[in-house]
Amino acid sequence: MSEWVEDLLGSEYESRKIDLGIDPDGEGQIDATLVRRVPTGPVQQAVIYVHGFTDYFFQTELAEFFADRGYAFYSLDLRKCGRSLGNGHTPHYVSDLGLYDAELSEALRIVRAETDAQVVFAGHSTGGLILALWLDQLNLQPGGTAAQGIAGAIFNSPWFDLQGNPVARSIGTKGVKAVSKIQAKTAIKLPSADAYGVSLHVSQGGLWDYDLAWKPLQGFPVTYGWLTAVRNGHAKLHRGLDIGVPSLVLRSHRSKFSLSHHEQTDTSDAVLDVKQIARWAGCLGGNLTSLEVRNARHDVYLSNETPRAEAYRLTGEWLDRWIN
Repeated sequence: MSEWVEDLLGSEYESRKIDLGIDPDGEGQIDATLVRRVPTGPVQQAVIYVHGFTDYFFQTELAEFFADRGYAFYSLDLRKCGRSLGNGHTPHYVSDLGLYDAELSEALRIVRAETDAQVVFAGHSTGGLILALWLDQLNLQPGGTAAQGIAGAIFNSPWFDLQGNPVARSIGTKGVKAVSKIQAKTAIKLPSADAYGVSLHVSQGGLWDYDLAWKPLQGFPVTYGWLTAVRNGHAKLHRGLDIGVPSLVLRSHRSKFSLSHHEQTDTSDAVLDVKQIARWAGCLGGNLTSLEVRNARHDVYLSNETPRAEAYRLTGEWLDRWIN
């Protein structure tokens, strides 16, 4: 059993490995990494954050927001992502989003054992899709999701559909799935784009400092097999889920797509179509609160100061209403 050790974020954070054994996708030994803000006072609730594609946990401001509200804060670097990315791994690759159930369930077990508190999950982008699918399956167990100690879920610009027009999405998905049967780990040829990364990273004039080896400006290559797994996840979501707990969905008020940085990149979702997020949010089922944050980035908690403060305000109000 892995022990907590000081994390790369410094003495206020610790991390531990979650052993996942041999990769079912054939890339050797794998693990996930659970990170926590070292607890300093009484715990009222706990939160577990799940990152998106080309991402890992570095958002200490988010952790401090929850800690200030009495939450024990944890975050999960999924298999082959961030702290969990090893030699020989295809970054972020899985053939089925359901494979992530293993680390999500173990993270929940660890946090519940340590805190004996109700847990709120938070998922960003692809992490939001992964989280929704897992919660839906968990809700099928006796007593549902709430019986597992989960009190609610926050979705930060979740990836609920593929961008583009309906015809392109339909035909494109069929093509991707066909190729994935023989070349699952081959990268799809896409235009090089660094608009979102440039808007974020301190080296490009942005506000945030993070490891570009784990979150490159142009993103990791998208493989046929991984995108097939995502599209299968989208199809399940679109048929309707029931995650069993209250949920909050936050998104920007507009999308602005471009290959290179544009003025509006800093005040728009440069990655996903916010109209799709709004459209499919209802598929989560139950008590849904779906809100836009004007001038927010794709990760609303990495927005500029004013929309970021608004995102935290809305999150706090939702927590007060549904959790505390």
